[in-house]
Amino acid sequence: MDAKPQQNPEPPASPLPPEGATAVSPPPPPMRTTLRRAAFGAVAAAVLVAGALVAVPDEEEPAATPAPGPVARAEAAAAAGSPASLSDLTALIGDRQKWVETHPSDAPAWAVLGTAYTEWGSRAADAAYFTRAEKALQRSLAAQPGERGNTQAWAALGALANARHDYVAAKKWGETVRARQPKSWTAYPVLIDAYNGLGDYGAAAKATETFGSLRGGVAALGRTSDMYRGRGWREDALATAQEAADHARTPAEKADALHRLGELAWERGEPAEALAQYEGALRTDRGHLVSLAGRARALVALDRTDEALADYLTVTAKLPDPRYVLELGELYEASGLDGDARTQYGKLRELLGTAKAAGVDESLTEARFEADHGDPEAAVELMEKEWADLRRSAEVADALGWALHRAGRTEEGVQYAERALESGVRNASYAYHLGVIESALGQDGPARGRLEEALRTNPDFSPLAAPLAEEALESLGEPDPGGPAEVRPPTGQAAAPAAPEPSGPAGGTGSGQGAASEEAGSPKGAAPGGPGAAAPSAAPARTPGGEPGTGVKAAAAAAS
Repeated sequence: MDAKPQQNPEPPASPLPPEGATAVSPPPPPMRTTLRRAAFGAVAAAVLVAGALVAVPDEEEPAATPAPGPVARAEAAAAAGSPASLSDLTALIGDRQKWVETHPSDAPAWAVLGTAYTEWGSRAADAAYFTRAEKALQRSLAAQPGERGNTQAWAALGALANARHDYVAAKKWGETVRARQPKSWTAYPVLIDAYNGLGDYGAAAKATETFGSLRGGVAALGRTSDMYRGRGWREDALATAQEAADHARTPAEKADALHRLGELAWERGEPAEALAQYEGALRTDRGHLVSLAGRARALVALDRTDEALADYLTVTAKLPDPRYVLELGELYEASGLDGDARTQYGKLRELLGTAKAAGVDESLTEARFEADHGDPEAAVELMEKEWADLRRSAEVADALGWALHRAGRTEEGVQYAERALESGVRNASYAYHLGVIESALGQDGPARGRLEEALRTNPDFSPLAAPLAEEALESLGEPDPGGPAEVRPPTGQAAAPAAPEPSGPAGGTGSGQGAASEEAGSPKGAAPGGPGAAAPSAAPARTPGGEPGTGVKAAAAAAS
């Protein structure tokens, strides 16, 4: 920390008489005047003493604590595992930059600076800050190796790897820190993001529970809500997200919590509610650009396209995230503005190239773009590499299945599209993709159910794909009359044995329960490297009645 300034010494006694004094004493007043003054003084003293007895409390009131400055606020947010405002984060970066210039061997200061660079790079979509973060963390470890107690820098390297979407490396750093400090909460946010990125939702759920029991508070409630959301437990996700918003203390925490509520409302197909939550986040923090992107998405669903375009243009200018540039391009295309769409797609290719040069893996967004607007075979190549590298999240499974279908390899793609939905997540786009794939395979009944699910989940999930889902559903027509009675076996003939449950991402049923470790290999009947291979463990079941587990209770208790 910065050195405190020296206290000023007591000033020396002045040899001069006090102001207004003279060297010669005035003559004494007459006796009458003296008595009158004495009487008046006695009365005045009695009044003052009585007033003091009434006005002065028995104990002195402590002096008011000064409000913390931006650096202190950013440090407090980091200590709580919560986001800091961008202005506070900027102040912290400036403070640590100045400090390490004169204290180059301060390992903790370098670690804080590296962590702040990573957060800034993530929130500003500026990969150049990731390079600065890596250099700062290397300086920290050079001053004090991790083996000698500098696990703060190791955890920061894990956060940096997550920001670059290198989840394998992030998992390594997080597990290293956890092995050395199992009772410290700092490794668990890194592990939660890494496990989710790898599709190991069971391990992510366990890490979330542990984080809640060790840290608690608003940050743990938010993580728990995200875990419930990923499992498809909407009511639990909403209740926990609302609790996080109710207990948020800082503007940055509040904006983050309101944004989460907006995302949940959007996924439920409630754009008006989503808009209200996003606007609440923006009123709390005008610089919360991810909420501005969410507001644009909701405005599109509410047929307020001009306002949505204005928001998207602001977001992509200030936050050049490839995902938002792709959304803007697709909005232009859906609006018939093909020239503007091509401009955005060109900008997207430039951003993807810049990210790759900076060591950031944006292959998921690139594959989605190539599958629908470019070269589907290139999308397949990108996603097959991700799958081979053990990045097997529901997002990757969906993108790979869709890319295979778009490349004319529909029979290969269906297993991955099924895998994405078997994770439990309620995602209209995943249901739409699987429905189209099943329709192409002649499975009209399941296809109809998937397309209905997509439009029921969120009828406005995409300005391009939602109308296509409606067309695909209409083309299937109504189901054949008779329904299930037509598929019963003839009288006297035994029914065929039921097929085994397909392997979901948890190695068990589609509900996401049951477990299989990555080392266990592929289940019987699964193709090598296919969706059943190296399945992660499953998320633990909720307590009866949907009550959150012990880690969630601890988070709620700490927040209250």
